[in-house]
Amino acid sequence: MRIAEDSTRKLPIRFQRAENLIIAAAVVVGFVYLDFSWWWLLALFLAFDASAVGYLVNERVGAVCYNVVHSYFAPAALLLGYVLTSADWCAFLGLVWAFHIACDRALGYGLKFASGFQDTHLGRVGKG
Repeated sequence: MRIAEDSTRKLPIRFQRAENLIIAAAVVVGFVYLDFSWWWLLALFLAFDASAVGYLVNERVGAVCYNVVHSYFAPAALLLGYVLTSADWCAFLGLVWAFHIACDRALGYGLKFASGFQDTHLGRVGKG
């Protein structure tokens, strides 16, 4: 019975990780459709992890900095900006940013809790 309960508890997390894998794939399709060079997705992938510098202050500030940069609000606003203005830079930055977030979440790196970098909404990072 315990195994079934653990499996059921992990289902929403698995669903979110699969959902973000689909988002990452959709971003790649959008990137190619808009004729952006795909290698930019890889070249800029780690740029958004600079937000972890907040952890040099303390875990609470680190979690806030990380979560602000790793939420979909800013990429969604940039993509809306593209839709409203046709500014290619909005689409480029919004897609690169969304790709980073989606890949992170697909790999299990969720939004952080102030209790520590490893504690995320998708479970503890590094836990087997």
